[in-house]
Amino acid sequence: MAGPGGRMGRNHYLTEEEKQQTPKMTRELLTRVFSYLKPYRKQLLLVLGCIAVSSVCSLFPSILTGSIVDVLTGKDLGGWFGGGLSALIRLILLSLALHFFSNLIGVGESYLNTWIAQHISSDMRNQMYRHLQRMSQRFFTSASQGDIITRMTSDISGVETVVSGTFTSILSNVITLVVAVSAMFRKNWILALVGLVVVPLFTLPTRMAGKKRWKLAGEAQACNDEINGILNETLSVSGQLLVKLFGREEREYLRYRDANARMVRLNIRERMAGRWFFMLLSTLTTIGPMLLYLVGGILIMKYDSALTVGDITVLVALLSRMYGPVNSLLNIQVDWIRSMAMFSRIFEYYDMDPEISDRPDALTLTAARGDVRFEHVGFSYDGERKILKDISFELKSGDCVAIVGPSGSGKSTIVNLIPRLWDVSEGRVTFDGRDVRDWTLASLRDEIGVVTQETYLFNGTIRENLLYAKPDATEEEMAEACRKAHIYDFIERQPDGLDTVVGNRGLKLSGGEKQRISIARVLLKDPALLIFDEATSALDSISEAAIQAAINPLIEERTSILIAHRLSTILAADEILVVQDGAIVERGTHQELVHAGGTYQELYETQFRKE
Repeated sequence: MAGPGGRMGRNHYLTEEEKQQTPKMTRELLTRVFSYLKPYRKQLLLVLGCIAVSSVCSLFPSILTGSIVDVLTGKDLGGWFGGGLSALIRLILLSLALHFFSNLIGVGESYLNTWIAQHISSDMRNQMYRHLQRMSQRFFTSASQGDIITRMTSDISGVETVVSGTFTSILSNVITLVVAVSAMFRKNWILALVGLVVVPLFTLPTRMAGKKRWKLAGEAQACNDEINGILNETLSVSGQLLVKLFGREEREYLRYRDANARMVRLNIRERMAGRWFFMLLSTLTTIGPMLLYLVGGILIMKYDSALTVGDITVLVALLSRMYGPVNSLLNIQVDWIRSMAMFSRIFEYYDMDPEISDRPDALTLTAARGDVRFEHVGFSYDGERKILKDISFELKSGDCVAIVGPSGSGKSTIVNLIPRLWDVSEGRVTFDGRDVRDWTLASLRDEIGVVTQETYLFNGTIRENLLYAKPDATEEEMAEACRKAHIYDFIERQPDGLDTVVGNRGLKLSGGEKQRISIARVLLKDPALLIFDEATSALDSISEAAIQAAINPLIEERTSILIAHRLSTILAADEILVVQDGAIVERGTHQELVHAGGTYQELYETQFRKE
């Protein structure tokens, strides 16, 4: 029998949102779900066999209990068992052996079940991760990061419960019920019918209590989400700094204390909810056996029935074994709907086609020169508002072009089209004389190195961050890249050298140090084209000077594009492109543009002259 902390504690009720999002059960959906079981069909068949054997064996000790009672009352069973003490010992030993064998089979079934569930969820996680890696930049800028992580973790982890719980639970419960009901009717059909009439009454308090607890559990979860939100906001590095600067420690403590107190009250109510129902349930579970004893006694005493005390004991034991499976099967619809909803959410991501992918006849780029050409390029993120308009320019191998313009003019969008983070809406971009869409993504991006304004370092060592660009790089190659990036002396001064931990997103380093490590990482990649996207904009003058000292030699020896708003960076370029409202409005050298009376002169007067 399921107790208050057992199966009845599970939420067997759909929320309104779940009811609205219930997936349509189609043959295609079910076929797709069961396709993940195909690679493990041999193990699955073995699991099903274990469940069947275990379910049957687990009922036999209950059946043997009747024979034990009959022997105790002096009945001779005849055959191999006979009667007396020897029969009692044989029955007890057989019952123990069946218990042990059933539990042993159950352990094997549990292992196989877990093994299959873990491998299926692992296959799905691998498939999801590989698929997400192929998705375009548009997907990651529009989709919620939390939603992506939830589908990768919670939804796919839920599949394990589906495989190891829902599917096997149905079979196990059905077998248990079939065997129990068959055994009851073989003993006595009258008592079997009496017992079956009582079983449905058992489920009523279970569902009533479950519904109440499910409602309170939802409120408790909402309160828990609020608490987690407070913790995330106030205990993060940035949040804690803000709390301290504004002196809001006491206010945040009170807010957390109040939410915590609400959680305590809700948890108490949830655990106490339905106690009256459980009391009624406990009463109902005793009514069934009492009815069997009453009717059985009447049959024995009044009608001289062949029924024995042992038979009545067996029927009571089998009736008790039916309560759990009946309750489980009555609620299986909710588990099934939730399971299919999880699969549907996962499949929704699987069915998203990567917006940017290799053409079937894509070529592999080798020995790249780094020539870049924009031919009447237009671009729009949403297909309506144009971000870039008729962009045309050429960059020969070894040249350096600087792109300047007001914030939001489209500078970064231009360079993002070269490694195909986005694809052009009009015109084309060529790399080494061919449309970038003709090259494989891997080989194209392998020849392009980008240093962005917002440097991203993984939470690891400097060495691990450098090796991300070239896993097989030697110590000398890493040292040389660090020298060129003007970060080698800093690394040498650290006690752990290259094994210095940089912290989450490089928080243990200054902005200039992070930026120079990112430059060294790109140099280790040794690309044909270098792109510096406002690499010095967020740095102080000293850090900027160090970065500039690292950049200047690099742009002299390889093809490069500079997006900058510092004059010192722009002066190193062979040509300057002035972008405004998504179009190139001016082009030329600094000396040609500074007195032209256009946008560049305005930028020079407002931003560059002080330098």
